[in-house]
Amino acid sequence: MTDRELVARIARSAGGKAGYKQLVRELGLGGGRERRLLLEQLARLTVRGELTKLDREMWSIPRTTGHAAGTRDNLVAGRLDLHRDGYGFVRPNARQATGEDDIFIPPDEINGAMQGDQVLVELAPPRADGRRLGRIARVLERRNPTVVGTFHYGAPSERSSSLGWQYARTGREGANHVVPFDERMNQPVLIPEGQELPAAETSTPHRVLGSEAAAQHSWDDLEGLIVDVEINSWPTPTKPPLGRVIEVLGDPDDFGVDVEMMIRKHQLPRIFPENVLAEARSVAHLDRDEVARRRDFRGLPIVTIDGETARDFDDAVLVKQRDDGGYELQVHIADVAEYVREGTDLDLEARLRGTSVYFPDRAIPMLPQELSSDICSLRPEEDRLVLSCVMQLDSKGSIESYEICEGAIASAARMTYTKVHAILEGDEEVRAAYPEFTADFELMRDMAMKMNRRREERGSIDFDLPEPVIQFDEQGQMRGITKSERTWANRLIEEFMLAANECVATWIEDLGVPSLYRIHEKPEPRRVVQFEELAASFGYSLGLGPLPVKRIQTRGERRESYGSGRRPREHEVAEDIAVTPRMYQKLAAKIEGKPEERILSYLMLRSLRQARYSEINEGHFALAAPTYTHFTSPIRRYPDLIVHRITKALLREGVRGEGVIAPDRHSSPWTHPHEALAGVAFRRNQRAPEPSAPALSAPGLASETWERSRAATAPIPEPELAQIAEETSQTERRAAEAERELVEWKKVRFMEDRVGEEFSALVLNPTKYGLFVELTDLFVEGLVPIDSLRDDRYTWRENTHEIVGDRSGRRFRAGDRVQVILDHILAQERRLQFSIVEEGIPLTGKKPPKPGKAKKKREKSSPGRTRGKRRPGGKKGRR
Repeated sequence: MTDRELVARIARSAGGKAGYKQLVRELGLGGGRERRLLLEQLARLTVRGELTKLDREMWSIPRTTGHAAGTRDNLVAGRLDLHRDGYGFVRPNARQATGEDDIFIPPDEINGAMQGDQVLVELAPPRADGRRLGRIARVLERRNPTVVGTFHYGAPSERSSSLGWQYARTGREGANHVVPFDERMNQPVLIPEGQELPAAETSTPHRVLGSEAAAQHSWDDLEGLIVDVEINSWPTPTKPPLGRVIEVLGDPDDFGVDVEMMIRKHQLPRIFPENVLAEARSVAHLDRDEVARRRDFRGLPIVTIDGETARDFDDAVLVKQRDDGGYELQVHIADVAEYVREGTDLDLEARLRGTSVYFPDRAIPMLPQELSSDICSLRPEEDRLVLSCVMQLDSKGSIESYEICEGAIASAARMTYTKVHAILEGDEEVRAAYPEFTADFELMRDMAMKMNRRREERGSIDFDLPEPVIQFDEQGQMRGITKSERTWANRLIEEFMLAANECVATWIEDLGVPSLYRIHEKPEPRRVVQFEELAASFGYSLGLGPLPVKRIQTRGERRESYGSGRRPREHEVAEDIAVTPRMYQKLAAKIEGKPEERILSYLMLRSLRQARYSEINEGHFALAAPTYTHFTSPIRRYPDLIVHRITKALLREGVRGEGVIAPDRHSSPWTHPHEALAGVAFRRNQRAPEPSAPALSAPGLASETWERSRAATAPIPEPELAQIAEETSQTERRAAEAERELVEWKKVRFMEDRVGEEFSALVLNPTKYGLFVELTDLFVEGLVPIDSLRDDRYTWRENTHEIVGDRSGRRFRAGDRVQVILDHILAQERRLQFSIVEEGIPLTGKKPPKPGKAKKKREKSSPGRTRGKRRPGGKKGRR
């Protein structure tokens, strides 16, 4: 493409600007050489003044003094996230965002938009602190066709009226209404007369309803019950939303209703349509001719290792010791793509769901049971089709080469993490039950430990944070919360799956074929700076050195200071920071086993970005991996299924699935700080071989095979992959939010009988609202409101991230140990509210209180409050 054609293409793009990824997609660029030439061309046009570089990966046509395009540049599309207090933030769409902050929307500028809607925002001049402001000009797409909430008859109660809606304006003071379960939806939905009960033949385009929804006419009193409402009339600035009840779920305290609430709140597809089930039944059989065509791994001692309650087994492993001291690792993954073909009803339903959703007591699968638990599940002693990655490792645990192929296996045994852990710990009874596998598991552990050391050497971060596990009794009632145990039985499977994912990603990328990648971008400088400040209060540092900053002046402050003779106020903004995964890794090693490990690990995790799917490889920061994808869970993740399709298409075109891992590929793309500082977006495909050098291509391929793979069309076009990446990233976040929220809901319900009890707690995060604390033994979080600290007048200090008493100087910081009492439960908001009962033992070097003094303070204070004037240790005890 000539310079003139490239400039013309950018001029035709929205707003007269285009990003690097957008140009790569539109121009259909393949390997690294073509993309490097594009960057050189863009740099050349920028130097000549024909283009303007807006940021690291965005170029635009230079603006003239006119304002013809100003209005278009002033509009941003994104997703609206509301706050329960009425205001909101719009997060610009990933393909439009240029790294700037979210846009703040005041309550009076929401203009009828609802939580999660895709909206078009008209930007306003920024505030004095630099925050971007805007108003919602138009709702582009409604994301809540149905709303789940609590039904109330007659006039809105004080509770529902407090949600921010002025009913006096509507003339509907007596209307029945539903208070949304999602507190971010700050408007009740009015239910017109006659729409309170679902019709016997309930139908709606927005929900696949089960048979139970058709018999809801038996409900004669809906007050306080949980219902699902279909929105018939969307809200506007002058009227509330109107809807009709399509399903009655029951009393919020009834067993199982909480799960049904979460399913509907997050719009999770729950029931498979009949056409999808029919197709699943028709394809769920094993083709013996296909088994005979594939490489035969049957007869080998291949095993599956999963959790106790797992019903679908999509991965199986085998490790062999080589004569030269090295290892052979076989990872076999269920070949779901053989049964779920592109464009079928099964495929469309799987894409809609995006992922399986796992709740504590049930799951919503991505695929029907005929596939997920039967023909695609690697059951013991049953022939199954797989995609296999066979890796050769040296004696130190580094991958030397790999081969990817279609295979057939018959798993020798179904093992659980508990049993494998018992074998590795020397449990004689369990070892006697599986004598033929004992040596194999010990070999797996030894090799996995070496593989783990290799990952640590390149800087891979491993946060071993405990996760809550809900325990149930025989009747299905919740009886406790414990922390998950992560043993080497779990970790060896993790290591094997990571290795297979990297090998498959490397193979596809070396071929220059468009694919999906699992990427994890470098942390935002602002979050790194915030974490560094918090870590410093504990005496730790990432080792960043002097932080580069730039000084900016807002347009509003320049306008206000014009003609006044004073200089506009300047703000310091962190620029790109030379942070590497190894910095995080070293700090994690320093705090291991220390009292402050829990809080610092939590803060480190918060400082990182969220991993996502992308058609452009940006590497995986947390794993310190230059190339990574998801390949090993096609039963429960749609991106894995897509990678399987690409893999199978290449293999069936005659491309050999072999490759050699060069030593430099074990290194991290973020090893050198100067690369991170320069903002280098490391991509393995920049090393893709030239067509004229087939010997360098995906080592192991014959020259003619390489030429054939270069000539082959992409199994899935890159624009479609981009859309799938965005969709599946959203469905993944949706599932994670639903899973997390249900656990929090169950925690709140579990604590209902413990109001008034005292607990040890850890301060996780002081904020202007108060102290967010986590109970030490129960992994339950709650808030100590700042106004509940009555022994002094406390204020939130943003610069030091602490809450400080004005008179006493008493300070609360992240990591402090405190004793709290559970005051009350806000069930609708799913929040626990605590109060401080005595000073705890801080983790920041202060001495614990003397028993006598502490006792006196408790006697003088009112119940549940501390009246002490100064924190133990005085000023010398504070950092």
